[in-house]
Amino acid sequence: MSRSPFSGRTFPLKLGLLGLGILALGVSLTACSAAGAQDTLNRAISTRGLKVVTDQRYGPYDRNLLDVYAPADAKNAPVVLFVHGGSWQGGDKAGHKFVGESLARAGYVTGVMNYRLAPQNRYPTYVQDTAAALKWLRDHAKSFGGNPDDLFVVGHSAGAFNAVEAVDNERWLREAGVPISAVRGVIGIAGPYSYDFRQYPSRVAFPEGSTPDEVMPDRHVRRDAPPHLLLVAANDTTVHPQNALNMEAALKAAGVPVTRTVLPRVNHITIAAALARPLTFLGGTRQAVIDFIEAHRLK
Repeated sequence: MSRSPFSGRTFPLKLGLLGLGILALGVSLTACSAAGAQDTLNRAISTRGLKVVTDQRYGPYDRNLLDVYAPADAKNAPVVLFVHGGSWQGGDKAGHKFVGESLARAGYVTGVMNYRLAPQNRYPTYVQDTAAALKWLRDHAKSFGGNPDDLFVVGHSAGAFNAVEAVDNERWLREAGVPISAVRGVIGIAGPYSYDFRQYPSRVAFPEGSTPDEVMPDRHVRRDAPPHLLLVAANDTTVHPQNALNMEAALKAAGVPVTRTVLPRVNHITIAAALARPLTFLGGTRQAVIDFIEAHRLK
């Protein structure tokens, strides 16, 4: 259940100022004053040395676009799709440059996607977009040095719902034309996988008259789903930890390998911010994601 509505000589000096700026940014995020902090973080991130292409169209709608970040020398690398949060009503790939850069530096071909937003677009449109973006990324993986049969899907908040539902509900990958066997793992970060949306403003993201049984990912787990990592923020006041507990139970009941990890100190915002390389001091998100991918990637 969700707790809230869903939402030269000067070189050393320059390094010091940058460090102070990053520290201040971390404090700002920890205090949940995230307005503008995302843009500040992205301005501090350099993609020099990476192959970056933006606004790649994966579908016919205005927001069917994704950006790709890849190591310049990638060869047969794992391919990761990242899905942003925003209560299905906001958020943008441009604000998550830090995720693309971070995972590309780790050696992965990374797509950061947009999807259609509510209330104009309700479930399952944003899930279908996730599956379609994964199909595009798989089809183009080799051109970026990625392995099309070594796919991972990562999402934060509402994006974690999208990621888990797109993979666990057998319908969406099949309709998009993505082989089930190509997806090696799913990572949900602070996701609302199991709550009664009807009592929250986020109900506008779901069809009128629909029920949790019809839309929640924990009700749709297929037995051949890939391994899952569910990351929970210890200080999350936006998405209740029961969501991950219920999702974990459903996966275990279906015989799907799952690890649920509660990360200390972080909240609903900083658990995602900690994916950024300069902000790993906030929490263990980035390392947990990398460890999971390395454990389940094709060898």
